[in-house]
Amino acid sequence: MEQAQRGDGEAFRNLVEPYRRELQVHCYRILGSVQDAEDLLQETLLAAWRGIGGYEGRASVRTWLYRIATNRCLNALRAGARRPRERVAHQTEVPLPEPSHRRPEPSWLEPYPDVMLDEIIDQRPGPAARYEVRESLSLAFLAALQQLPPSQRAVLVLRDVLGFRAAEAADMLDISENAVTSALRRARATLADELPGLDRESAPLPNSPQERRIVDDFARAFEAGDVDAVVALLTDDAWLTMPPLTLEYQGLDAVRRFLATVAMRDDRRYVLVPTRANGQPAFGCYLRDPRTPILHAHGLFVLTPAGNRIAALTRFVDNSLLARFGLPRSLRV
Repeated sequence: MEQAQRGDGEAFRNLVEPYRRELQVHCYRILGSVQDAEDLLQETLLAAWRGIGGYEGRASVRTWLYRIATNRCLNALRAGARRPRERVAHQTEVPLPEPSHRRPEPSWLEPYPDVMLDEIIDQRPGPAARYEVRESLSLAFLAALQQLPPSQRAVLVLRDVLGFRAAEAADMLDISENAVTSALRRARATLADELPGLDRESAPLPNSPQERRIVDDFARAFEAGDVDAVVALLTDDAWLTMPPLTLEYQGLDAVRRFLATVAMRDDRRYVLVPTRANGQPAFGCYLRDPRTPILHAHGLFVLTPAGNRIAALTRFVDNSLLARFGLPRSLRV
């Protein structure tokens, strides 16, 4: 610390490097975007470097960094400094069936590669945390989190995900403990409404035999173009969503209609390349071209298993996301 405060860049890097990945994940939880999280991480580290001389040691280095990161994220949300809105324009090849629900605005939520989570040195939350790391990175939790106002979002993440005490969260956000308690109460109520059916015990463990059976059955049915077999793997109230599109399909009939008329129409065939995102099984999706041996990228699928079935299919339509998972834009068969 003394060397860093004297301007030693290498000492500063050694000081903050153990927290780099967990800070990025923190920014991702608040912002919902991997790219935005990386941008805000760089802003955080730059601000820390510039402010290291004023660090007085009243809080740990980790807490000090979380304070900077949280406030940088809140400033970005308040300023609307997010990705260009024109990226929401997504042209579909055929008209989409009427959805079960329409969100009022696009969802900017992006998937987070599991391989990046392996770089976090200590994944144990604080003793006051209400959510495990895997649960707090699930797509359902993050989608619900994005519905909260920025200040409530930050308070809930600091208290219920990371396990900071109310006094620590208040100090980080420059508000009173009463304000933290009030914001947390409102955030928990909203989250309970957004996740009314959350069952923390229903999801099979990652890479367990139960999860592998579900994943293998889905891949086999989807690659075969078997709509009925795919639907048979879903829960009765399963969701199909396609961020950033505002359209959402819920229930077996709605999902079946979408698969039959859009995704698997005209004997379309796909190849699925397995990966993992947000602690959940995922696939890079590639569309076969009957005229060439080339497979074209067709988004990223993330499955949300529940028991022996699948509760949600999330297809991220932006093919540029594949690169973060080490997947190419095209494949040759």
